[in-house]
Amino acid sequence: MTDSFLIQRRRFLGAGLMALAAPAIGKMGVQRRTTEELDAYIASEMRRANIPGLALGLAREGTVRFVQAYGYADIQRQRPASTDTMFHIASITKTVTATAVMQLVDDGRLKLDEPVSGYLDFPLENPHHPAVPITFRQLLMHTSSLSDANYYAIDFRQQGRDATLPLASFLKDYLVPGGRTYSAETCFSKAAPGSAWDYSNVGYALLGYLASRIGSQDMREQTRERIFAPLRMRHTSWTISGTPEPLRAIPYDDVDGALAPVEPVGFPDWSAGMLRSSIADFTRFVAASANGGIAERNRIVSARSMAQMLEIKTPPELPDWLTGQGLGWMASQLDAAAMPNHWGGDPGVFTAAYIDSASRAGVAIFTNATASAERRTAVKNIASRMLKSKAP
Repeated sequence: MTDSFLIQRRRFLGAGLMALAAPAIGKMGVQRRTTEELDAYIASEMRRANIPGLALGLAREGTVRFVQAYGYADIQRQRPASTDTMFHIASITKTVTATAVMQLVDDGRLKLDEPVSGYLDFPLENPHHPAVPITFRQLLMHTSSLSDANYYAIDFRQQGRDATLPLASFLKDYLVPGGRTYSAETCFSKAAPGSAWDYSNVGYALLGYLASRIGSQDMREQTRERIFAPLRMRHTSWTISGTPEPLRAIPYDDVDGALAPVEPVGFPDWSAGMLRSSIADFTRFVAASANGGIAERNRIVSARSMAQMLEIKTPPELPDWLTGQGLGWMASQLDAAAMPNHWGGDPGVFTAAYIDSASRAGVAIFTNATASAERRTAVKNIASRMLKSKAP
């Protein structure tokens, strides 16, 4: 596995691919001709981008309208992808973590613009700006000044299994002077908290830890009880070990011009990108996110908090591939419109979710292949097509 995997992480056999595009499960009442046209379109995009397996979901006005799976979850075993296949969704996890934090805002347990230090059992300050507090809003918007520079310099990966390093130990080692991975120069940016955008997995690791402490329960349990259970997300797991082998999407990387399976990767910062979910499950979460926090009569977050999450701002140093940043959700161009979204990437993983706030529609797309220029284009093309039409 190359170091380029780690750099691209969370920043987001060609000969057999004609057969890989056979749809796997349910049309949900869509007219046959329209569905066949969509199936043909997805097959074409998968062939062009060499995507082994793909799962697709569309929601409108709080209701899942379409879910479908294409290709293979496991090429070697000829196991087709299904709408229950659990894909590693990587950094889209951050939208779930942000929702869990906003639930605590709804509960009155925290305020977005207060310092987080009072909720921690260890000291936290940017050594370059010790008098400037770090807030929840800054962590959610990637403006906290917590830097991933040292995170990428150190290999925290564990191949084929969940990380054994506890989240608390990871954070204390990284953020507290004297910690074994602490560096004033590379664990914190020179910019003051709140003054510049700097994408931070460590920041979202800290949010997971904070949510666990404030909610008096591990955030993973909170999300199971307050998000996954109400939305009937039965095939969603925070761990590799909790993902049943028959439901796993095998990740594939490009090696010497062909797709090769790679082991899943475990990281200690689970709240930043370790979630695994099926398209049938996650489209329900997208449905709620696009519909003011409620899907199929189940409210997971208040309308006010959901609106705040999708309120897009433009902090300094925002990269040109983004048009703005919300709380958890980002925004970038899709066709001619700036649209809230989040992408995810890890070894053998590329995923995306988009929200069209005007029509209360959302789309999720999961693939089990490493991101490439062709796959990014294919995913954007599919998202655009799904959001433009009222039916698939």
